[in-house]
Parts: sequence; structure tokens; C-alpha cells
Amino acid sequence: MAAIQWNIIKADSYKPVIVFFEDEGRFGRISREMYCWVKKDTVPSVARQMIREYIYAYSAIAPQTGDCFSMIAPYCNTEAMNCFLDHLAEQYSSYRIVLLLDKAGWHISKNICLPDNLLLMHLPPYSPELNPVELLWREVRRKYFHNKIFNSLDDVEDTLTTALAYYHNNFDAVIQLAKGYSFFNKIDGG
Repeated sequence: MAAIQWNIIKADSYKPVIVFFEDEGRFGRISREMYCWVKKDTVPSVARQMIREYIYAYSAIAPQTGDCFSMIAPYCNTEAMNCFLDHLAEQYSSYRIVLLLDKAGWHISKNICLPDNLLLMHLPPYSPELNPVELLWREVRRKYFHNKIFNSLDDVEDTLTTALAYYHNNFDAVIQLAKGYSFFNKIDGG
């Protein structure tokens, strides 16, 4: 792994470091059918919806501590990413944050504004298996979105808020999600 160079103010050098992984997920009104349990001799019936309206969730999780921080936005762009980074840095102002993420266009934009207590490190291309936030999206979609029809984008946002709130309030669930990433569990000897 390459050496990390971090220009920090001397007073900040005593802040603990926390490692987060970040990713964005798109959620909308296009339904996704999935297997389901039904009574014997019953044919399952699941409605289908094809309305192209979306919202985006930005989430960062810290596998070692179980912390989860999320933001829901109408767009997925540099401006929304800057807003997410500002809120993350403010929420964890007593830490130095190392944020591992992919190289999406808005992650490497010249217009990205990094708060002083945050350092970005990019994952290799085409490697979603290295980012435990991908498992968060899988679980949120499986538990809260499959086989559901939404009457409005507000309903999608309400469901997404409920799903993310579960992980924000349940550190053990986040740690359990990250257990599949055995390489990162060995970072701190865990």
C-alpha cells in the first residue's frame, strides 16, 4: 500500500484516525422482482413498475467501529459529494478521516473540496468487492425494496430513510456486514 501523506495542523496530529468506506446507491420507482414465500399450491403475484424517477444515497461505513453515515440527495454529482464530505467531516470533527472510495467522476473532480480532517484514498478500478458499502446496498434493496411498488418518489425516500436509520442505529449490523471483507478485518488485528 502506498504511503499516505497528510498535511495536518500540529494540533490535529493527536486526533485519532477512523477509516470509512464510501459509495453511492441509486434508488427509484423501477421495481425489482425477487423470490418470495407463498402458501403451498399458490402462485405468487408481484406487481411491476417502470417509472424512471430516482434519488441517491451517499453512505460511508467504518467496519472496525460500526459507524454509518448517510445522506440522501436528488443528484449524484460533485456538488452533492462536496456536501456529503462537509457533513461527514463535521460529524466526525474529533477524528482524522481516511475515506476509501472508487474513482467515480465526482470523486476525482477538480472541484472536489476536501475538509481539513479528511483524506481520500481511491480503490482500484472495477473492484466493488473491496468496498463493504456494496453489501449495505444489497441488504437495503433486499430487505426494503424488492417486490415493492412506490406511489411517489417521497415514498422511496421514506423507505430509504427507514432502511439507513436501521444501520445508523445498529453498530453491530454494520460490523456484521463488513465481516465478509476479511482483508479489512485484519487491519487492526481483528
